[in-house]
Amino acid sequence: MLTNEDPGRRPLIGINVGVYHDDRQRAEYPTRYADAVRRAGGQPVAIFPSADADECAALVARLDGLLLSGGDDFDAEALGLGATHPEASPVPPLKQNGDLALVRAAFAARLPTLGICYGMQLMALARGATLLQHLPEDRPGCQQHWKDARHPVEVAADSQLATVVGAGALTTLSRHHQAIDRPGDGWRVAARDHEGLVEAIEDPSLGFAIGVQWHPELSVDDATQDDRQARLFEALVRAARG
Repeated sequence: MLTNEDPGRRPLIGINVGVYHDDRQRAEYPTRYADAVRRAGGQPVAIFPSADADECAALVARLDGLLLSGGDDFDAEALGLGATHPEASPVPPLKQNGDLALVRAAFAARLPTLGICYGMQLMALARGATLLQHLPEDRPGCQQHWKDARHPVEVAADSQLATVVGAGALTTLSRHHQAIDRPGDGWRVAARDHEGLVEAIEDPSLGFAIGVQWHPELSVDDATQDDRQARLFEALVRAARG
């Protein structure tokens, strides 16, 4: 962990990788997350999944912060949330179980954590959330949230998120068809869209634990956007510095 004895060191921000069990048995590390962390003053480091709780705890102890990246879908059946929807593209069990073990270790250590899209859903599911598996069926007629959809969300004025990005309307970019229904234990909803869908969660009792359903990393280098998306990564790095 970062200490006052090394103030010049960039805080280490772990980023969980994607895992694909195709013929190449590969992991994927989206560079936009790493770029956003670097621009905010952090040092990104790739985290490969392990469902071993002790290994995750030891790993978390070496990090200053955690960014839970976007990804594919959750296997609802494996989580006890009913049959997995036929339109879902679940991540492999290694990733789902490993990510759950990682985020639980992070919460236990009060490690500053930012979750994005799948990462926000992961934070919620680790605490007993329920899942909307396919928005076109679960919320018929809802606005589009996939294929890089841009839409506004409303950030609650009394939220921790508002101290980072400001309260009120915020334009976001989305790539998801699953969403959180009930957020789970300890979470408060920090933002919703105009149809009431959960767009951000937080738990100030953990210090810094914020999840957003949209993709801020896709907007931080977009000249048409304001700087509020970049502030999310800056806030994570600031919290990681302690």
